[in-house]
Amino acid sequence: MKLSYTSYRVQCTHPFGISRSTHDHYDVVYVYLEQDGILGRGEAAPSGRYNEYASDIIGVLDNGIVLPESMDDPIAFSEKVLPQCKGIKALEVAFSMAILDWWCQKEGMPLYQYLGADPSKAPKTSFTISIGDMDLIPEKVKEGALFHILKVKIGMGMEKDKAIMNAIRQETDQLIRVDANEGWDLDTGIEMCEWLADRNVEFVEQPFKSINLKDTAELRKKSPLPLIADENSLNSGDIPGIEGVFDGINIKLMKCGSLIEGLKMVKMARERDMQIMLGCMIESSVGITAAAHLSPLVDYADLDGNLLINNDPYRGVLVEDGKLVLPRGNGLGVSLNSIEEKLI
Repeated sequence: MKLSYTSYRVQCTHPFGISRSTHDHYDVVYVYLEQDGILGRGEAAPSGRYNEYASDIIGVLDNGIVLPESMDDPIAFSEKVLPQCKGIKALEVAFSMAILDWWCQKEGMPLYQYLGADPSKAPKTSFTISIGDMDLIPEKVKEGALFHILKVKIGMGMEKDKAIMNAIRQETDQLIRVDANEGWDLDTGIEMCEWLADRNVEFVEQPFKSINLKDTAELRKKSPLPLIADENSLNSGDIPGIEGVFDGINIKLMKCGSLIEGLKMVKMARERDMQIMLGCMIESSVGITAAAHLSPLVDYADLDGNLLINNDPYRGVLVEDGKLVLPRGNGLGVSLNSIEEKLI
């Protein structure tokens, strides 16, 4: 089995702002596994929120990853490789994607079949309107017009948050999901949830800092809207501690570290009657397509990271009338766009 990798800078169509930061680009790392004429692809899209960076990923890869000579079982193969990633979850999931992409191609099946998902049940995805220049809101709303659901980033304080929502509501009456990205305090959360409930909002994601479960539990008692955990839902180990505090979880592959861990999170959330959203970072179609193969197993999808960049080197999952349409090819089903021939 041959390992290769390369870094790539994805450029945001608009500066992507959340309550903590704003970026006009993100660095991702592609991981490739090749044997017997089959190429498996994976993507690492690290987040500084979790102290993960592309430079650290390249450093780990440059220092060497020891691969088993062959892959007879993808789970056993993963158990030998992922512990070498120095705890960097984005790198772990990149290997998880590449391993399962290679294996499913070898076995002649799409990834969703391996995961036990029915592609016809893939949900609609939301389209994100990030924090930024208020004058760009009409343009951003127009870009999201083909989607049935908008994901709106707020968490900048009550006055600014209401201004953002009012500006969007001047342009559209689409269903909205709100993400405060840990930006509120309890008083703000209570007032905003009540205010948002009258404005066709479906739920609120991560209102407070992840360490503030006490206020989250208090807000849940008073909020007319469901609360979805993001920064409080990194992996399956977090779920027991937030049961009864949040109404649901957001699974992001870049946080949990593998597709198999994502499956485990789905199972644990279902056992607790918690709602499940599948989210993403700003990623290309490799990472987004991998997550999309899991999407028929969840309630909500927020898989638009590839739609928020203007130089996606790959193509994979599509969106038709707001609904995710999984590729039918074996493995991930992604292919390289001709504009980036330097990538494998």
